[in-house]
Amino acid sequence: MYAGLKNTPCCLCGRDDTHTRIAVPPRALRLMENGEPIAWRDVVGTVTLRFCADDWDLVSDLAVEMDAHPLSRCNAAHVSLDLREDHEALLSATKAETDQTELETRLASEAEATLDAVDDPYTEERDVVEAIVVLRALEELGVREPPGDAAALARDD
Repeated sequence: MYAGLKNTPCCLCGRDDTHTRIAVPPRALRLMENGEPIAWRDVVGTVTLRFCADDWDLVSDLAVEMDAHPLSRCNAAHVSLDLREDHEALLSATKAETDQTELETRLASEAEATLDAVDDPYTEERDVVEAIVVLRALEELGVREPPGDAAALARDD
């Protein structure tokens, strides 16, 4: 069951003209403005954030230069996501909570692989920024241990 928006505005400023998008794990909704009411365990797949060109430069600098993420400033009302069907309402039955650990593990592995390949000419800046945001969000949420200075790898220090 679809519940989010497909053509979402910039999650930082709300501007309709977006430049770049990244995907984060559903649990990251807990780090965003207005994210508390969203049942992140009911999200199917990743949560997509879009940024306008001006904000993308800020997000890129924040991730690569400061090894941080912008999620606390992102508005969860401006994300794209899919929610599973509400079986409790449809069937008068309770369904078990979705286990998001497999998705989070896959996203973390892909992020680490991206950072390992930062020197590859085919690795795009967007992928590096997404990897840093995913890893830092999972770290802040207590899902994974700090992997070290991912931004230093991206900056090639």
